[in-house]
Amino acid sequence: MANVIDILYERGFVDKTTHEKELNDFIQKGNITCYIGFDPTASSLHVGSLVPIMSLAHMQRQGHRPIALIGGGTGLVGDPSGKTEMRNLLTLEDVEKNAIGIKKQLSNFIDFADGQALLLNNADWLTKLEYIPLLRDIGRHFSVNRMIKAESYRMRLESEDGLNFIEFNYMILQAYDFLELYNKYGCGLQMGGSDQWGNIVAGIELIRKIRRKTAFGLTFPLITTSGGQKMGKTAKGAVWLDPVRTTPYEYYQYWINTDDQDVERFLALFTLLPMDEIREIHTLKDADLNNAKSVLAFEATLLAHGREEAIKAYHGAQRMFGRRVVPKEILPSSSIPRTGIVSVLPSIRAEATGTSDSIPYSNIDEDQLKAGIPAFKLFHMVGLTNSGGAARRLIEQGGAYINGSRVESFDSLITNNNVKDMEILLRAGKKRFHKIITKK
Repeated sequence: MANVIDILYERGFVDKTTHEKELNDFIQKGNITCYIGFDPTASSLHVGSLVPIMSLAHMQRQGHRPIALIGGGTGLVGDPSGKTEMRNLLTLEDVEKNAIGIKKQLSNFIDFADGQALLLNNADWLTKLEYIPLLRDIGRHFSVNRMIKAESYRMRLESEDGLNFIEFNYMILQAYDFLELYNKYGCGLQMGGSDQWGNIVAGIELIRKIRRKTAFGLTFPLITTSGGQKMGKTAKGAVWLDPVRTTPYEYYQYWINTDDQDVERFLALFTLLPMDEIREIHTLKDADLNNAKSVLAFEATLLAHGREEAIKAYHGAQRMFGRRVVPKEILPSSSIPRTGIVSVLPSIRAEATGTSDSIPYSNIDEDQLKAGIPAFKLFHMVGLTNSGGAARRLIEQGGAYINGSRVESFDSLITNNNVKDMEILLRAGKKRFHKIITKK
């Protein structure tokens, strides 16, 4: 029977592990406790954090106990890993606010009820450390020669800004986290991105030297699209897990726009669908492959935002791009609606209150439209472009539409005459929509 490490390998989560045979033996002995650290630099995680989140979800599904560790203490120092310049230091207030948002998002993927998973903050112990005892009890176990050979430190030492002393302590603090979690919770496995390898190994070594025990590490590969882009980056910026920053409909659209070459890999990484069904994807093409993208978008949105929002986004996409019935033979374990029928089209007023599909919308008073709003200003105003200049270029290149008709001039006035059924439908390019809901 496959253990959770086999599952993570099969689905593409594993870059490297320490003590591979011993790690498998450790897993086979029974349920374990593992952890991943999350940097609280923002109040929301984004799609780039999904690989670690999904790995914890798989751990829990296989009976193990995950710990999500908010880096409240290390966030006050700043992790130099993967950075060529010093990070902005956070305040305790920033960390506490951001931790609340992160816990809410993690709870969509991991069940924290009844101690099945733990959400901890390393500020609880790191901010209480005394400097001299830390140097004597912990710092003496670290070799500066070995530390500066770590990739995260070497990159910074070779950069123009160099390595700040406060950042130099980061590896020691993360290693201390692993020791603390080992002592208090029996946590024997730390996981993280490939840039965390040196920090993870430092924690394993600290546990070996102080506790005379073996702990383990596992790192994830950097996930990029087939075009070489980092996950979660779009022309508009990051794709957030917070529905206020990235609406469920926009989130759904991010996944449905997946490149053909990435569909099978992303289904394995970012859904919980069985691998024997996912492996069949490589035989699909054209409409069937687009159906698989619909399943990917639905399942990813389901995990991040819940079933109700996933169905709203699915229906919203159907209304914008036409009905697409996903045959039951394609990824049959998915709970995506298979009829392709939206039973009752929601009213415009329901949309205005956010109770129907989750296509982005804005409310505009009729009085504003009487005088008219230049098209380029309207497209920028609702966020379909990030500047007025970008809106002008979009229109000049023929990529802007109002109610399905191409906008011919950037300064065309949008007025009450453009309102149909109390709304105006804007489109930028082929797939980005925004509704204007008029109100008196």
